[in-house]
Amino acid sequence: MTSDHRSISILIETGDSWGKNVVESIAQFAQQARWSLIISPRDHYGRLRLPPKWRGDGAIVMLRDNAMAKHLQQANIPVVDVDVLMQDVRWVGRVATDDVERINMAFHYFRSKSFLNFAYYAPRINRYPDQRSLLFQKVVQEAGFKCFALDTTRRNEFGWAVDPAQIAKKIRSTPGPLAVFAPDPVPARQLSEICQWEKIRVPDDVAILAGDTDELLCQIAFPPISSIELDCFKLGTEACLMLEGMMNGKPVPKQPVFIPPLRVISRHSTEILAVADDDVAEALRLIRSKACEGLRVSELLDLIPISRRSLEQKFRDLLGRSIGEEIRRARLENARQLLVGSDMPLAMVARVSGFSSGVEMSHAFRKYEGIKPSDLRSNG
Repeated sequence: MTSDHRSISILIETGDSWGKNVVESIAQFAQQARWSLIISPRDHYGRLRLPPKWRGDGAIVMLRDNAMAKHLQQANIPVVDVDVLMQDVRWVGRVATDDVERINMAFHYFRSKSFLNFAYYAPRINRYPDQRSLLFQKVVQEAGFKCFALDTTRRNEFGWAVDPAQIAKKIRSTPGPLAVFAPDPVPARQLSEICQWEKIRVPDDVAILAGDTDELLCQIAFPPISSIELDCFKLGTEACLMLEGMMNGKPVPKQPVFIPPLRVISRHSTEILAVADDDVAEALRLIRSKACEGLRVSELLDLIPISRRSLEQKFRDLLGRSIGEEIRRARLENARQLLVGSDMPLAMVARVSGFSSGVEMSHAFRKYEGIKPSDLRSNG
């Protein structure tokens, strides 16, 4: 890192967990780089803007609109954007969460719970690009399922312009139980509240997953909302590294740097297994409770009065995977949660997740997830 004293403006809202965590990561980098930070400066309209008399060296921002982009371009300083809301603005560097990975994680999470009916809820509130929900729809359709849009707002309407009764009508006219992806916690919580008003059960009728985590919004919702945890620490660090390079004379990178999300944090809003077959539902319940205790397929079959061949066929037909693959998936998911959310040693993570050793767990992660267990702890 350079030893020069540089002044950096951070134009990122800090009113949610994502913004706070990204800014905290930037602040940690700044301490080491000896940067001075101006965090969330505003103009007399309350908009995030560079101070009029500030003569700084660079900015890390979350671009929201053309006026903000024009304001920053006139400052003639290196700028790194930490989102894709305005990805057509090409003169900035960009570090953002990988939306393809985010959507695939959401879809595979829903499928792990055997959902067959999908929808997205994404009213226009200028917090996320339309492409995020459309990408979810694309992934669902490419997998051979239908995906419904619950949002009823027109192009010039925002947020609570939605009609709760119309949303409820759409939900009730759609085959269920319904797995709904919301691009971030704000629409996720709004949908949860609509369901509460309209006497639609969450998660029994509608399971809700937010594409980002906000500790307050997700935890205090009724029921608490499952969400995808993003790697805010790595995102902030990579944004700093990119800005440092640009301030040192490197050109604006032609391609964005995309940071994969960490995991799904399961809460009550998705705690349901959407399986109509009683044998498969019971097998999945047993796998969820016993997979990490070293459960074997033969032991599972001792607990369910059905032949292995019949149960294997039902798993293939309903889930698209074998019984053994489902047991392994449950173990890997448990290990992922512990690796991301605790400081437990790798050997202990392996043991409590049902693996015989850390070597076996590492082999499984590399073979089936394409990563090493230690990669999940690289967020600091």
